[in-house]
Amino acid sequence: MWLREELLKSIWHAFTALDVDHRGKVSKSQLKVLSHSLCTVMKIPHDPVALEEHFKDDNKGPLSNQGYMPYLNKFILDKVHGEFDLVEFNKICWLLCYKKNICTKRLLFSEDKAFKVWCIFNFLSEDKYPLVIVTEEIEYFLQRLSEAMGSGWSEEKFADYKLQLHTKNNCLTAWELIELLGMGYFSHGMNSQILSMGITEVFQELILDVLKQGYMMKKGHKRKNWTERWFVLRPNSLSYYVCEDLLEKKGDIILDRTCCVESLPDKEGKKCLFIIKCMDKSFEISASDKKKKQEWLQAIQTCIRLLRLGLSSPHREARLRRKELRQRQQAEEDDVSERMRQLQVVNENKQRQLEGMRRKIDAAAAEAAMEDHRRKQTELELQDRHRLDLEREKMVRQQMEEQVAQKSCELDQYLQRVRELEDMYHRLEGALEDERQAKQDEEAMRRLQARLLEEEAAKRAELEQIHLQQQRALSQTEAEKQELVAEQRAKERDLQAAMLQLETLERERHGALEQYEKMSMKLERATNKTKTWKDKVAKHEGLVRLIQPGHKGPQRITNWGPASFTDAELELRKKSWQESKNQGAAAQ
Repeated sequence: MWLREELLKSIWHAFTALDVDHRGKVSKSQLKVLSHSLCTVMKIPHDPVALEEHFKDDNKGPLSNQGYMPYLNKFILDKVHGEFDLVEFNKICWLLCYKKNICTKRLLFSEDKAFKVWCIFNFLSEDKYPLVIVTEEIEYFLQRLSEAMGSGWSEEKFADYKLQLHTKNNCLTAWELIELLGMGYFSHGMNSQILSMGITEVFQELILDVLKQGYMMKKGHKRKNWTERWFVLRPNSLSYYVCEDLLEKKGDIILDRTCCVESLPDKEGKKCLFIIKCMDKSFEISASDKKKKQEWLQAIQTCIRLLRLGLSSPHREARLRRKELRQRQQAEEDDVSERMRQLQVVNENKQRQLEGMRRKIDAAAAEAAMEDHRRKQTELELQDRHRLDLEREKMVRQQMEEQVAQKSCELDQYLQRVRELEDMYHRLEGALEDERQAKQDEEAMRRLQARLLEEEAAKRAELEQIHLQQQRALSQTEAEKQELVAEQRAKERDLQAAMLQLETLERERHGALEQYEKMSMKLERATNKTKTWKDKVAKHEGLVRLIQPGHKGPQRITNWGPASFTDAELELRKKSWQESKNQGAAAQ
């Protein structure tokens, strides 16, 4: 809903443009044309007789602004009850005033962008005439514009401009702001197209109350199909269009206090889902990613919360808060100035009192000196006759000295009070300096928090990428692990087969050893029989000598044949096989 103060600002520009002589007055015929145009745009019937009746006592010449503003409030603005095109309303007032104040051909952007800057000026300007925009609102506008253009906000550059604004009462008119912005004073090195896009985005955000916009998928109510739409979020509605040119509007989702927005799990092949529940319908919407979904949820929840609190759009509330803060700061500064003035007056009064006390003390001292001189003379002349008078004079002298001491003590007390007042003055100056430093620290902390939020968002995106890479690496590692497990199982099966074969060989070796021992016993018995036989032959035949075979070492019978390996060779082969088995197990 429009605000009367903002409408009056645009009408004031038009009235000022019609005031050619700069006397604060416009002819009645021109005001009739202006009033008729305003009634047409605001969709209310125009009553030409009402203008004549309102100004029937002022027919001597042009009409003043003081008389036209009450007519606007009573016969035009009070009759507006429905919605009207605010942009078209501002356009009429713009067409009446811009050609007389600025040449748009010298600007970096088009006339339409200059009109949008003019509307933004009316939104951010102070509620007093002539209209101006203060330094804080200029800084807010330029900061929003820098964010819309994608460039960083430079506090140092704007600080230099603040120094120049001190010579202009810390404010600018609408035409000065348009000229500085159009001549590239605040956008060095930026493309004019980027500047125009940034102005359009800030205009939509501040003037048209567009809080957020972008493409999302919406589920239909009848065919239940998903269609991509361009959504535009405003403080009390969420509109959706065919595309971002806003030419073909498909519908509105009216937001009120009873609405709520909730997140939904993924279904039907759609991700990042959420639902907006209203009194009569519910709308299922799919965002492009989780970040966009969270941004839309927060924006819609903010609108519903403001509606429940009965507040206007966030930007209007922020502007009111900035205005209240400026008023509080101004009141505090005025209070401090008044206190300093009062302290200065008290200090001056104390100084005058101290000066009077000094003069009295000096006069008393001079009088005491003169009295002492007279007393001495009288004492020399009348020492004997006036001894009693001399004692009386001594008493008077003591009284005078006590008075002088008392006056000196009072003087010291007054000086101490003066020093305390000076110390209080210095402490007040220190408190003011601490307050300014605290404000600077608070602003630095806000910038640091904004930078930390941006870094946190970047880190969060980076962590999501790392998480995806870790998921892929885990999948690949799982496949490799399965291959290694299969290979290990194959090696274990081979090892079991080798162990079975080794046990078979061991059994065969033990059988061969038993057979060898039996053969050795048989050979030993045969040797003993042969020896007995040889002894008998040698004894009976003497010359007969049997041919005996040569000595041979012990033999072993293995599965490769009898006497193929000795015991040493068999131990070496067994040790070599055991080492190869241990190496295979360690490799696995």
